[in-house]
Amino acid sequence: MNIQVVKDYYGKTLQGSEDLKTKACCTPDNIPERVKALLANIHSEVLAKYYGCGLIVPELLEGRRVLDLGCGSGRDVYALAQLVGSSGEVVGVDMTSEQLETAQAHIGWHMDRFGIKHRNVRFLQGYIERLNELGLEAGSFDVVVSNCVLNLSVDKPAVLKGVFDLLKPGGEFYFADVYADRRLDEAARLDPVVYGECLGGALYWGDFLALAKATGFGDPRLVTSRPLEITDPEVAEKVGAARFYSATYRLFKIDELEPACEDYGQAVIYKGGVPEAEHVFTLDSHHAIEKGRIFPVCGNSWRMLKESRFAAHFDFFGDFATHYGVFPGCGTNIPFMGERARDKGEGDCC
Repeated sequence: MNIQVVKDYYGKTLQGSEDLKTKACCTPDNIPERVKALLANIHSEVLAKYYGCGLIVPELLEGRRVLDLGCGSGRDVYALAQLVGSSGEVVGVDMTSEQLETAQAHIGWHMDRFGIKHRNVRFLQGYIERLNELGLEAGSFDVVVSNCVLNLSVDKPAVLKGVFDLLKPGGEFYFADVYADRRLDEAARLDPVVYGECLGGALYWGDFLALAKATGFGDPRLVTSRPLEITDPEVAEKVGAARFYSATYRLFKIDELEPACEDYGQAVIYKGGVPEAEHVFTLDSHHAIEKGRIFPVCGNSWRMLKESRFAAHFDFFGDFATHYGVFPGCGTNIPFMGERARDKGEGDCC
């Protein structure tokens, strides 16, 4: 797929979210109240050009430095700017000049709306496959986010490598994207409309996990997922029986995470204090950790919490002295919990 085709689709073909032919690039209606409050402060023109497939609002962002890949008109940049506050920064990168013009036009409006005197956002035009050409310092970001953009990339390994290099040790890539339950045939993958609708470039989930691990992001963690409905008959015919899912993953830059959930008898207690998760902290789809309650974890989960920005909010118990084997239930089934996966009892472990 030629990158210019994608650039033209989002810069010229689509004038607003109503021009999309499918619901692949649409956020679900059940948006958390805390996210609705953020979106309510964003300019209507910015909102009208939103093409994301999920919600990329991770916890504990105050004072952090965040990078948004494929920021488009800036909706997510402005949502996150409210969370990083005046002591943090959000940098948006996009290749489409038409989208960035909208984002840039409303910087002052948003700073006034947020009550921030010194602007905490900036936008860069460039390709997410060439992050090393944008003058961004390696190891300088706490969090990198992306909303339905990785599937559009023509060089996904380069994107992940660029993200890995820009993150601080213990930093996190938190992103929503579209995944397929199989590898698509060439005709579907290269169709300009299918690709532009975030389906043609969707990775087969097994290939994504392998790619993430090969880049250095050991043990990718699924946060949320939902099946996607293909409403356009022409697009549905082109993709055939393939099923698609919108899924949010978090990938931590932590050295030498193990390939499986290994049990060392470790546990954590969540002490609270994360503003967006005062009573229950959700690490991923199978780790909802209640405040004050001891919670057994595998070695990788223990390290994800201890070596990241979340460490101060937990007490940690155990070490790596004794190995008790793998946690029961850790397998290789499709991780996304759509209707078919639920019917078969498939899903993640622990």
